Formats: sequence, structure tokens, C-alpha cells
Amino acid sequence: MSSSNFYRGRRLRSSKAIRDMVRETDLLPRNLVQPFFVLESQDPKESRPIASMPGQSQLAPAALEEEVSRAVDLGLQSVILFGIPVHKDQKASQAYAQDGIIQQTVQRLKKRFPSLVVITDVCLCEYTDHGHCGLIQDKKVQNDPTLELLAKTALSHAQAGADIVAPSDMMDGRVQAIRDMLDNQGFKELPIMSYAVKYASAYYGPFREAAQSSPSFGDRKTYQMDPGNAREALREAEADIIQGADMLMVKPALPYLDIISALQSSFDLPVAAYQVSGEYSQIKAAAQLGWLDEKSVALESVTAIKRAGAEIILTYFAREILGWMAGNE
Repeated sequence: MSSSNFYRGRRLRSSKAIRDMVRETDLLPRNLVQPFFVLESQDPKESRPIASMPGQSQLAPAALEEEVSRAVDLGLQSVILFGIPVHKDQKASQAYAQDGIIQQTVQRLKKRFPSLVVITDVCLCEYTDHGHCGLIQDKKVQNDPTLELLAKTALSHAQAGADIVAPSDMMDGRVQAIRDMLDNQGFKELPIMSYAVKYASAYYGPFREAAQSSPSFGDRKTYQMDPGNAREALREAEADIIQGADMLMVKPALPYLDIISALQSSFDLPVAAYQVSGEYSQIKAAAQLGWLDEKSVALESVTAIKRAGAEIILTYFAREILGWMAGNE
């Protein structure tokens, strides 16, 4: 057979230098967002390792600040914060308290790291005594009464200095409620990163331990999406765009690469994806057992998320990836 009769793709794989030259998808520090769990504690330096998420901890504000400092030195540019308050109640009052754990932490981080992009998760599940993302009546999550509290929460984060608010509750109309509240209170320029497409996923298990937010009854399937639905994702994303979202998020990431790609091709807003706790913990567990090479699999998985179309990737591997980029093993 003549060598001219078939494609020789190996020509462009013959050396690392050539492979790097023709690579279509690169990870950059600006693509990565590190999630942190902020612990309300009498000891500002307290750190509680999360058993189901090796390498991650619940961090009191001073401990968090030092972790962020080390990550910033590696090139971290963005974080997203989840609060773990001491007090929880039916109305999630600590979610929107002016002196709440997230509000205090935002102020602290912005003071020390002015250029760090601080994103806040806007939801009630970490702050309710029942673990659901909205107000409860007759053991049912009430959509419209919840919107006011979500808007109050987003406003309190904005007033503390957050750069982006990210509603994750999946209540209908919450982006509109938050946009109206922010605009009316002088925060017209503050972006909303909407968890536009959030599935009722089994991959969230370790997060429930990390954020202490497991529902005390039932599940979240009446407000989070059915994993079998793809066209519904486009409806949810379009609705959030109409209501004022500035960025769209898909959660989880790897099991929904097709959804990330669909949003990227259907809309002109930036697309984010959340590589969630279960995705992270699976890789960590397999690596600890010697079944996988952690660095290679983590980098491959996050590259796949970007290749699918996500410009912004929330991942618990962010700090490690930045270390690998810097040449740290």
C-alpha cells in the first residue's frame, strides 16, 4: 500500500513538542475555581478533614485564609464559598445574616486578596434545620416563598463584597428574584452565575457530609432535574438567561458532558461546569487503592470538561492542578 493512501496522524504525535504545538484544548489557571467549605467555629484556625473527600476540609476563617493564600501563590484566581453555620433553623436565618459566616469570610478574603474572584453559593440547604433548599410546608418545598430569602441572601453577599453570586437551589424564578433585588439595591453590575442545569445526582454524596446539608426527609427530585433529560436543560438555561443570568452552570460535569456541549452551542453566555464531590472522591479513592494514577486521571477529566465547552470549571482538584502546572509533584 502506498503511504500516500492513508492518513498518518502519528506525524503530529511524534514528540512532546509537536503534541503541545497542535493541542486543541489547554487548561489555564483562569479556568479553575476552587470550592471551599467555611466553618463557623470559636477557633478561627480550626480545620476538620472531610473523610469522604480526601484532601478537603471544613475550614474556619483564619485557616481558610491561609489555604487560600497558598493556592493564590500557585496561581489560583477564583474561589466559591459554602457556609457551615452553628445555628440552623426553618427559615435559614444565617444564610442572609449580615454577620453570617459567609458574609464575614467574603469581607476577610476581599481585604487580603483584592484581585481574587470570590463567588458565593446562594442556597438555603446548609442553613435549614431540615436540609432542603427552600421553605417547607407539609413536608413540601415551597417555591415562591423561598425566592424572597434567596434574594436576601444574594444581597447580603453582595453587600459583603462578593464578586459573583451563584444560586444553586433550583427554585423556579430565583434568578429573576435575585436580579431584581440586586438591581434595586444598587448592585446592577454584579454578575449572577446560575446553576441553570443542576441534576438530582447521586454524585453529590460526599458534599452532603462536607456541607452538612443532607435532607432530613425525602429527596430533592422535585426541584433538581431528572438525569434522563437533555432538552429540559435547554429550557432551564433559556429561562435563566431571560431572567438575567450572566453565566450558566452545569452540575455535575463529567456525566453531563453532552449537556455542557449543548449549552455552549446553543447560547452565547459563558458556560461553567462543576466537577462535583462524587467525581472527585472516586478518583481519590481509586488512586489510594493504586488502581489509577491520580494526576493523569484528574488532568484528563478536567480537560474533558473544558473540551466539552466549559470555560469555567469548579473542581476540588484546582489547587493540585495549579501545583502540577507549577511543576510540583
